[in-house]
Amino acid sequence: MTTGRPVLTISGLNVDYGTGPGAVHALRDIDLTLHRGEVLGLAGESGSGKSTLAYAVTRLLSPPGVITGGDVLYQPPQDGAAPVDLLALTPQELRAFRWQELSIVFQGAMNSLNPVHTVHSQLTDVLRAHRPDMKSPERTARAEELLTLVGISRDRLGAFPHQLSGGMRQRVMIAMALALEPEIVIMDEPTTALDVVMQRQILRKLVALREELGFSVVFITHDISLLIEFSDRIAIMYGGRIVEEAGAAEIYRDPRHPYSDGLLHSFPALHGPRRELTGIPGSPPHLTAMPTGCAFHPRCGKAFDPCAEHVPVLAAPDGAADGADERTVACWLHHAAPAPSVADPAPEPAGDTSPARSG
Repeated sequence: MTTGRPVLTISGLNVDYGTGPGAVHALRDIDLTLHRGEVLGLAGESGSGKSTLAYAVTRLLSPPGVITGGDVLYQPPQDGAAPVDLLALTPQELRAFRWQELSIVFQGAMNSLNPVHTVHSQLTDVLRAHRPDMKSPERTARAEELLTLVGISRDRLGAFPHQLSGGMRQRVMIAMALALEPEIVIMDEPTTALDVVMQRQILRKLVALREELGFSVVFITHDISLLIEFSDRIAIMYGGRIVEEAGAAEIYRDPRHPYSDGLLHSFPALHGPRRELTGIPGSPPHLTAMPTGCAFHPRCGKAFDPCAEHVPVLAAPDGAADGADERTVACWLHHAAPAPSVADPAPEPAGDTSPARSG
């Protein structure tokens, strides 16, 4: 239930691993907007840049990861409040911002709990750090409330992580992410290690919490079938770029990019007519040796001359009526191809052209 108002705007974001001529370009020209109350899904194969995007937005990139360009702006919920430039925050400001306004549930989150501390200790630690004026009984009451919120009995507050099932540990991590009532929750493949039944239970709980509390979600996974079921919009990533963005129903009914279509035909449909499972031939490109032009063209059955020479721009498909929908696609099948005599230059090292900012 989105309001249409942006809460997070990413513009021209570029991330490299390393600097100078040997830099690996992990993210290129990422433009993305998250609206208030929305679940935005990020899909793509391993190595497409999904987790790097999450860590760049939260300024959690580990060396040698550096942000070499772009902007990440957070819009506070108060009317008339000025946007916050996340890439310009000082370490002290960033510490206050994280968990309070934006939280993250990490990949492999159910193994992120400290095994020698109780659930109570770890939930109240967040409150102790960010709300030092809160008294101990108030912190305990809030921890009990959080467990109830994610469907765990309050009597598990004194349990250690090894005494909880995988699904319960995952719910504790979600409770921790919601402790300070943030506006944005980023979930980086939070259900990968869980069985299908538990995945659905946790995601249904997350959607119900989103409806109740009104926060926005960035949900990152390689499983596009999950995103179609639980997301409002989906952005497809490949080779460090977004290649298609549209509503979840539009992606499912009418994928425009051949890569999106390949992902959809990589899992069986449980309802409706049968469809052939085709998969995607080949392997994702290595970021140190990206192909020229569209990065997907060596694996694409619909590639033609411009695909190997020119990088397609992420834009509305040709012929789309203004305001008809918000879908964008980076594919020459849906844009007028440039003149054959004008070829895109080979990618240049990014490390020397702009000041780098570490996570």
